[in-house]
Amino acid sequence: MANTTLLDKIDSPEDLRKLSQEQLPQVCSEVRDFLIQSLSENPGHFASSMGAVEITVALHYVFNTPYDRIVWDVGHQAYGHKLLTGRRDKFSTNRKFGGLSGFPNPSESEYDTFAAGHASNSISAALGMAIASELNQDSPRRNVVAVIGDASIGGGLAFEGINNAANSKNNLLIILNDNNMSIDRNVGSLNSYLGKITTSKGYNRLRHRAYTSLKRHNLISEKLRGKLLRFNNSVKSLLSSQQNIFEGLNVRYFGPFDGHDLNRIIKVLREIKDMEGPRILHLCTVKGKGYEPAEKDPASWHAPGKFDPKTGERKVSDPTGKPLKYQDVFGKTLLELAQNNDKIVGITAAMPSGTSMNIVQEAMPDRVFDVGISEGHAVTFAGGLAKDGLRPYCAIYSSFLQRAFDQVIHDVALQHLPVTFCIDRAGLVGEDGATHHGVYDLAYLRAIPGVIVSAPRNEHWLRNLLYTSQCDNYGPFAIRYPRGNGRNPQWQNEMQKVEIGRGEKLSEGSDVVVLSLGPIADEVQVAISKAKEENISVAHYDMVFLKPLDEKIMQEVAEKNCPIITVEDGSKIGGLSSAVMEWLNANGYKAQVTSIGVPDEFVSQGSLSELYHYCAMDSDAIYQQIINAKK
Repeated sequence: MANTTLLDKIDSPEDLRKLSQEQLPQVCSEVRDFLIQSLSENPGHFASSMGAVEITVALHYVFNTPYDRIVWDVGHQAYGHKLLTGRRDKFSTNRKFGGLSGFPNPSESEYDTFAAGHASNSISAALGMAIASELNQDSPRRNVVAVIGDASIGGGLAFEGINNAANSKNNLLIILNDNNMSIDRNVGSLNSYLGKITTSKGYNRLRHRAYTSLKRHNLISEKLRGKLLRFNNSVKSLLSSQQNIFEGLNVRYFGPFDGHDLNRIIKVLREIKDMEGPRILHLCTVKGKGYEPAEKDPASWHAPGKFDPKTGERKVSDPTGKPLKYQDVFGKTLLELAQNNDKIVGITAAMPSGTSMNIVQEAMPDRVFDVGISEGHAVTFAGGLAKDGLRPYCAIYSSFLQRAFDQVIHDVALQHLPVTFCIDRAGLVGEDGATHHGVYDLAYLRAIPGVIVSAPRNEHWLRNLLYTSQCDNYGPFAIRYPRGNGRNPQWQNEMQKVEIGRGEKLSEGSDVVVLSLGPIADEVQVAISKAKEENISVAHYDMVFLKPLDEKIMQEVAEKNCPIITVEDGSKIGGLSSAVMEWLNANGYKAQVTSIGVPDEFVSQGSLSELYHYCAMDSDAIYQQIINAKK
């Protein structure tokens, strides 16, 4: 068991602040021991939180949280924060149904100041809080700190936030947690720049003392300070032959410092916490710090699953004879297609391994583009590639594609460009919870003119749809598929072109009709088998395409004049259910339609089976609706 002598006595940051600074290294060690022991059995985001322990302890020690605000970006690094803010005894429920969220969640704790889960929002949110504090005239001064990683700071929203911070009155402090890693290795010129940037410790100390002295003697105003800052930065750049990108935006920069030197971090935070104006503190950390296997291979240890805490051996199930993950079927199939079609290129937004685009990347590195955490750019970039004759396959998680909604409309659909959106993690995803469930893509894509929206029932259909999407100039083509494994070990069928907007009848029936979309058809099949035992005859159609909807199937179903049940792994509002009812209404049919899918709420974390049961979309719930419809 982990030694947590001090940690066991910390139920809030106030308890932490009662300790002497000499005791804090032991607290850091105990936090790491606790995380190693807990996450070895209850998996979660491991390496990021291990790397941010000293930053977390220092922030809660120096700042008066929760009065002072800490805004975490993404939240992968916030497990230590949860332990220090009264959730240590509940941490065994982390990412479980009814338990703690795997990300900062304001409804869970007052110390979680803003929702996290998607990258790059912390600076904008924290800036809003900082300016609100100014306008509210909070007294004493309320400090606001944004903690952002080197991958997230490359996102466009982060730069928009920094630019706004530089041009508005605020006292925002930005902590740049630079571990030279995202989930996969960082890409882009900003990452290279962060690795080289240096600022003299003596220079920063002298500058701060000079400013404090001038202000104390009323020799400098905020207006004059801005002019002096710009002049100072210009002279510094001239003398050092190096332009600091942050100070170029008139944001004070401090660092880089060792993000694991706890005493130094505390000293610097105390020195700069009461400064006026926006500042950036650059701290260099090691992802997975304190656990050798994670330090050596931080990408694999981002979320490693269960492992032996003593040896670091990961408990991976034997894949022999098991179906591939849908993402791997995608990656292997795209490589097959690209080997026969030199116009095909792949795009990923910092998720080459997460989407299995790395399968193509390793074989054809010049034809895969990892654009970093910038989904909007990924989509517009794909549009540019398509405009000049290439066939881009843009692989993005469903919940992250939300961030590029305007680009899908304006930069792809409006010009009817042949971009294939390979939408991974579509539907409920499990333990990552509300920020990561991919339940809205059907609704938001269906509303866009000219976009083909499809959902394969199994691996063979996924391959056929990928093959079909490159055959003609269909325009935007969306293919959504779930997280996790398929059902068929024999996944590699001979691909064939399918007719756009054509579904498939899976079973005949006359009492009830079920229309399903995607792999949730398996749940329907189980329910139909149970209904047969009750002598209920159920027709089942796999629609395959949400848009265009199969009008032949719809006509056939409408003329059966029996109850209809729609089943989809997505929001009931705007998806298959809405499409079916709209078609029936537009064509003058009246039918009893029961909708099964994700309800109109943000669904929390849990296993897929728990969430399917909660949302009343598992086989038992479908069976019950069939029984009810027959009555």
